[in-house]
Amino acid sequence: MLEPIRPTIDEIEYPESDGEPMGESGIHVLAILHLLGALRYLLHQHLDIYVIADMFLYYEEGKPRSVRAPDVMVIKGVDASYERKTFKTWEEEAVPSVVIEVTSQATAAEDLTTKYYLYESLGVSEYFLFDPLEEYIQGQLRGFRLVRNRYTPIRVNRDGTLTSQELHARLQPEDYLLRVVDPVTNTPVPGLTEAMYETARAMARAEQEAQRAEQEARRADQAQAETERLKGIVAELEQRLAALKSSAE
Repeated sequence: MLEPIRPTIDEIEYPESDGEPMGESGIHVLAILHLLGALRYLLHQHLDIYVIADMFLYYEEGKPRSVRAPDVMVIKGVDASYERKTFKTWEEEAVPSVVIEVTSQATAAEDLTTKYYLYESLGVSEYFLFDPLEEYIQGQLRGFRLVRNRYTPIRVNRDGTLTSQELHARLQPEDYLLRVVDPVTNTPVPGLTEAMYETARAMARAEQEAQRAEQEARRADQAQAETERLKGIVAELEQRLAALKSSAE
């Protein structure tokens, strides 16, 4: 009797998508995209920190069903210079340092149990839950930090923010967005849309400055030309005056 041929580990397929939407609603999608943009903006100088949203995270080699798609994850110690289709922990030899789930009443049970214990067992240093509609999390934000291989709740600051040691930043709920507060400037980091507007404004200012500089240069050239013209007139008058003096003598 012939034995069935089992696929080798190299032949096992790891899907890149399950066809499910990114978030529960448009609000959740916007919150996820804002976080992605803000965290990439904050960490763009770190070439070994990869920030991604809604990507399949495979955590067991040879088991394509061992997969999750965190809303946002921050992974340290990997090459951030290129984009991936999936993230396999055994290939990258790394797990996320931070996972943020934009949660809702519909996903609460899974976010607080299945994902909680999975991320804890994988060694994800910090796990945050952001409830943009405040359906079940008072204050919208809850966080956990890995201490001795177990998650411990992160204490809420007086201003309602949570401090992320891994991000070296504070997380601050604002309406349906989760703001990332820059510890240096103490101001919220712009998200993707805000960064685009900021870039457009900066380009407009640069264009205005360039036009102003061009106008000033043109005026300077005109002033220089006028000065040279006046010098010529003065020189001509001096020559005539000298000629008159010579003829008078």
